[in-house]
Parts: sequence; structure tokens; C-alpha cells
Amino acid sequence: MKHRATIPMLRSFDEGKARDFYCGYLGFAVDWEHRFAPDMPLFMQISRDGIVLWVTEHHGDATPGAHIAIKIEGLAAFHDALAVRPNPNIRPGLEDHIGGGKVVAVTDPFGNRIDFIED
Repeated sequence: MKHRATIPMLRSFDEGKARDFYCGYLGFAVDWEHRFAPDMPLFMQISRDGIVLWVTEHHGDATPGAHIAIKIEGLAAFHDALAVRPNPNIRPGLEDHIGGGKVVAVTDPFGNRIDFIED
């Protein structure tokens, strides 16, 4: 066996809010989208700087309220970029991480938490 990738799957309930948060606020791009039919729930892959996430509206795919950690380099610059893209529902800080280093913690509109961590 050879590991190729781990892709967190996060539950969403509103396509517009998901796009606003992940693409507009966090700066991810949509790689692809899938629906079984035009009126069916959205399943999409988004990515940014090598980080890949699956965001799904399908009720059986994931449980809301997930918590994932993503280790990155350039955390202070990422934090600064978020500060100039204000979001009325979130204002993350650049905090000390319990494992050492720093963390920027964000929570999406669906209760999923993402910790961006730099050692």
C-alpha cells in the first residue's frame, strides 16, 4: 500500500454559504462539482495551495461539526489575508497552539472547524 492523499469531507447545508466561506473568504477554488441531477445536493472538491477538501450537501456523506487540522507554512500571511476579507460571522486570531507553534481556527457556517497550524 502507498498513501497518495487524505481528503477531509465536510458537510454543508447551503451552497451559497459554502461558496462564500470556502472560496470567497478562505480563498479556495472549486476543482469540480457533481450532482446526480440538477435539483440534487452538491458535492464539490475545492483546493488551495495543495490542500484538498470535499464539501458535500449529501446527508449520508459526513456529520456536521467535524474538526480538522491542516499544517501549513506562511500562517501569519494567511491570517493577514483573512483580516482584509472581513466576514461578519468570524474573526479568527493568530493564537498559540497546544502542540507548539501557532494556529488560526475558523468555523464554517455549518459548524465544521478547521485549524490551520504552523509549527
